[in-house]
This record gives sequence, C-alpha cells and structure tokens, in this order.
Amino acid sequence: MTQIPTTHMPNVQRPTTDIDVYISLNSPWTYLGWSRFRGLVDRYNLNVSIKPTRFSDVFAVTGGLPLPKRAPERRAYRMMELKRWRDRLGLPIALEPKSFPADEVLGVRLLIAATLQGLNGVRLAEEIGRAVWELDQSIAEPAVLSAAATRAAIDAPAVLAAAPPSASLDAVWDANTAEAIKSGVFGAPSYVLPTGEIFWGQDRLDLLEWRLLEWNPASRA
Repeated sequence: MTQIPTTHMPNVQRPTTDIDVYISLNSPWTYLGWSRFRGLVDRYNLNVSIKPTRFSDVFAVTGGLPLPKRAPERRAYRMMELKRWRDRLGLPIALEPKSFPADEVLGVRLLIAATLQGLNGVRLAEEIGRAVWELDQSIAEPAVLSAAATRAAIDAPAVLAAAPPSASLDAVWDANTAEAIKSGVFGAPSYVLPTGEIFWGQDRLDLLEWRLLEWNPASRA
C-alpha cells in the first residue's frame, strides 16, 4: 500500500480511506487520470493500493475486447475521446504511440516491487504512463523504466535489487487479476472503495470525489 503524505494540518483529525486502483500500464485512460487522482489522495487522505492487473484475462471473463478486435466505430470513438481529453486536460499525448501496446512485464514487476517497499506507486505508475503517452517510449525497455522511476524519485536498480524473485512479483500480478475479477472490475482504471463500489475510468473521478466528500465532509482540505 502507498500512503502519499498530505499537507500538514495542525489540530485537524483527518480520517483515512482505503482505495484499490486496478490499472494497466498501457492504458491511456489510466495515465490521463493520475494527476487528478493525486489531488484526491491529498485532499481525502487516501491510503492507495495500486493493483497492476492482466486485463487480457479480465476481458476474457467480462466480455471486453483488446483494441485491435474492437469494431471500427468503437476505435474511432476512442480516438475522438483521446483528443477531447487531451484538449480538456491540457496534457500532451501521443495519440498513436509507436510502441503501443508494449510488454508490461518489466514495468509491472518494478511497480509491484516499489509498492512492496512502501514507495510511491502512484507517482511511479504515472511516470511509466508518461513514457508511453507523452514521450512515445517503449516501457518494455529497462532504460525507459529506470528514467521513469527517476522522475518519480525512485531508484529502480535499488528497488529491483531488494525485490523478491520475479516469480513472486508475477504471483502478485496474478492475485491482483483474480481479485479484480472477483470484485467485478472489467476495465482500467478502476477505483474501488472498501464498500465494493467501483468507479471505472478517469472520467469518473468527479463521482469518486463526490462519494468521498459524502463520506467525510471534514476531510477535504
């Protein structure tokens, strides 16, 4: 779990809320949500568990399709939405990155290892996403992942040196996937509260904040 420090507020008791975030490192929607999600983490004192998930397995159970197998109309609408959100958020984005989709294995192992060591998985996942969607780099390359980790103030070689064996990291990935399916998750990103309520997609962050504020009105900074 990653607890991101919040601004010090003297004499204010701020409740902590656990939240699970099921992600794909290749997902543009996961990437587009990170900066706003970090704002929620700070405002509502969220205790975040980042859950890299094998969405190919999730799709097989829930009826989802990988991008190349979707109807042309759905692919066209996806591109329209990417352009809209790029413009709405003012974030540069490579609409058709040359290495998409990249092999996530090395990135997922690094992310899981970092979170097991109590490091900031939100920032690391965001910077890995930036490598794909802003910098148009392949996250299958160790040097790209190391640079992303450096941007997140994480020493990738040190993290990997202290990490469990790869098979153990992959087992966490598998467990996340099984948990996602059991929880009813079907797409990335999915933000899941302790009640089991799912908020699918970065375009549901406003609704997530609405729910958090409803729960803990005093927790908002």
